[in-house]
Amino acid sequence: SLPSWRKPLSVEEKDEPDRAIAASPVTEADRNTERALRDLIESRYPEHGIFGEEFDAVRVDAEWVWVLDPIDGTKSFITGKPLFGTLIACLHDGIPVVGVIDQCVLDERWVGVVGRGTQLNGRPCTTAAGLPSLKDALLYATTPEMFRAGFEASRFGALSAKVKRALFGADCYAYALLASGFGTHLVVEADLGLYDYCALVPVVQGAGGVITDWQGEPLTLQNYKAGDSKGRVVAAADARLHEQAVQVLSGGAASEAAADLWLARLAPPAWLAPFAWLPPLAGVAALALFAVRRAS
Repeated sequence: SLPSWRKPLSVEEKDEPDRAIAASPVTEADRNTERALRDLIESRYPEHGIFGEEFDAVRVDAEWVWVLDPIDGTKSFITGKPLFGTLIACLHDGIPVVGVIDQCVLDERWVGVVGRGTQLNGRPCTTAAGLPSLKDALLYATTPEMFRAGFEASRFGALSAKVKRALFGADCYAYALLASGFGTHLVVEADLGLYDYCALVPVVQGAGGVITDWQGEPLTLQNYKAGDSKGRVVAAADARLHEQAVQVLSGGAASEAAADLWLARLAPPAWLAPFAWLPPLAGVAALALFAVRRAS
């Protein structure tokens, strides 16, 4: 991706209607990077599976599967902000055991291997563990728009209210900062694909952190296929902080169903759709009309 950095690029939009943010940019740099990675894997490990963001998955039931995100943070990439990264994960029986976060512009590479720790440019790194409570924590998320209205937005809002400060806009780089102990204590996100988080798991774990879904369950290929994790990720500098965050974020199926039902009840009826373009005051008048009609 470095040859295309801050160069004129053709940007396409791919539509993913089942995600909170349906439109996602993609460039030829994304595709070229993934092609190069796939070619390397196919030439050396032809029996391994590959699951990438830009092209169809192959052999995902294999013992070893590589999960690739050629440019995590394409919006950062196309606007010249060096907070994107290339994510490479190797899964054994569906469990991430090797993870790489590569930031080519800043020449930084994090490599995490289960049982062997995490290194930044060849030097061991660890998280900033030891905070007594959430109130002292700094939290990152890529954007508040990634949390669907209802359960996700309410849970993230509840957690944001308990931490010292919530920050936005770092994509995968936030997890790298957490693993390095540079002052990030929590990363909480939703609406992620398998390729968005698999590489992060060994990097965070190898640095002494904890990373799971919002229910505290492991982030595996099996949980992704079953739809259990729902693209929701929480990473913390240590186990105590992670436990406190999960207590806020989880809530269970009943809590999620209740939040979604409450949101559905707030939705205006279909006949109000023509009023959506009106200025706020006219919109209030339209809602008042709806209330009168409902009462009569």
